[in-house]
Amino acid sequence: MSGWVKRRFWKDVAVCPCTGGFTVMLDGRGLRTPARAELVVPTRAVAEMLAKEWRSQGEVPDPETMPATRAANVAIDKLRGQQDAVTSLLAEYGDSDLVCYRAAAPEELVAREAAAWDPLLDWAAHRYGARPLTRVGVIHAPQPAPLLAELRVDIERLSSFEVAAFHELVALSGSLIIALALLDRFATPEALWNASRVDEDWQIEQWGTDPEAEALTAGRRAAFLQAARFYFALRG
Repeated sequence: MSGWVKRRFWKDVAVCPCTGGFTVMLDGRGLRTPARAELVVPTRAVAEMLAKEWRSQGEVPDPETMPATRAANVAIDKLRGQQDAVTSLLAEYGDSDLVCYRAAAPEELVAREAAAWDPLLDWAAHRYGARPLTRVGVIHAPQPAPLLAELRVDIERLSSFEVAAFHELVALSGSLIIALALLDRFATPEALWNASRVDEDWQIEQWGTDPEAEALTAGRRAAFLQAARFYFALRG
């Protein structure tokens, strides 16, 4: 089977071992990616995530309810062969990381940022041998090149499947440090998502929100937590 189907045609969904890992069988037929590659994932845990998504589909399958399948497709169809370019894109976040840019005022927001982000910088200092530099305001100031090189090394170690999840973690949080800390299990995914939301939550407290913004935030939170589950399922 290839691409996204328009109608559900299958009854049985099964996880099966295969060459290179595991695949999902629909009525005995192995899943394929939109580019018609065999959809083979590294661990049974990830295959079970995919199978759960396919079992849950109604008469008209909805790709928006199948994030693990989308991530696997991206890993196979998009990342293989161009992972270096994606690695460079992700590494760039380290030079302008969310947790390094601090508010000048009010004092309560300054304190909240410090409470949420300073422990992450301490973790980075311990892991990478240098503490990322902080600055007040939003004007860019570069991080030390040796630190950025160390951050990149950890990204380069990731497999294409791990990068598919990691890209989501970085893009949704706006922070390479937060995403790397999650991979290191520095804190729970929920706690790290909350750390990425310090400024936004402050603004909501001051000015309120609306249903559309709340729905967008809820969707981004769900996607962040899903990416974390996908990554850890790859680790066995």
